Amino acid sequence: MKKTLRRPVFLIGLFISLGLFSVALLSLVWTPLPPTKMNIVHKLKAPLEFGLLGTDQFGRDVASALMVGAWNSLSTSILAVALGASIGTMAGVVVAMRRSWLELIVMRGCDIIFAVPPILSAMMLGAFIGSGRFTAIVAIGVFMVPVFARLTLSAALQIWTRDYVAAAVGMGRSKAKITLVHVLPNISNQIIVQVTIQLGLAILTEAGLSFLGLGMPPPAPTWGRMLADSQTFLGQAPWLALMPGLAIALAVLGLNMLGDGLRDLLDPRDNS
Repeated sequence: MKKTLRRPVFLIGLFISLGLFSVALLSLVWTPLPPTKMNIVHKLKAPLEFGLLGTDQFGRDVASALMVGAWNSLSTSILAVALGASIGTMAGVVVAMRRSWLELIVMRGCDIIFAVPPILSAMMLGAFIGSGRFTAIVAIGVFMVPVFARLTLSAALQIWTRDYVAAAVGMGRSKAKITLVHVLPNISNQIIVQVTIQLGLAILTEAGLSFLGLGMPPPAPTWGRMLADSQTFLGQAPWLALMPGLAIALAVLGLNMLGDGLRDLLDPRDNS
């Protein structure tokens, strides 16, 4: 507990992240107004003039749209990171366990995936299956695979050199059992930290895809689409761009700080 209290970066990131998750979950049961309900009479109202954060060009409540957008952006990003982390971690531990030609194939595959950014992947997928949430999840998730594959491979190879693993091999235990009992538990901290950091990147990428019209289809509110829709009204209603922009920046900042704090907190070499 004392070690945690000495990590202000971790505490600030945790506070921001918990706030983000709380708002996203709250939007499932309550919002100040229906987020997609149009009220042209009250269009482009300033914050506090009508509603807490004003209204957009169709009279929709900005605060409600931000709350629902938090859930849409966060849930899409979580699913994408879960997809990338699952495939990447599995590939990394299998390669560390088998090595030989499999390592070359997986690493070159990672290089190819890194060469294709998620936005381009989403555009190609959209041409075949159409744009939408599934396209965004797959595009972001596939781009996450090499990150987790390389991290897992590097960490797992270090564990395979430890004496207790050599002892387990000498006792005749299978490589699969050693991976499950010794390797994965000892690299789980690094994976958790990377998941937190990649979640912030996924939110930013999802916002970019939604901005380009490759995310969830309208009228579902997303932070990226709110930014895109606000471009025409920057001079007349700057809060339409300011609010989702701040939400994206705060979410990414909070998750990055949480990841950095977790890295320090879970570092076994740090006894401070």
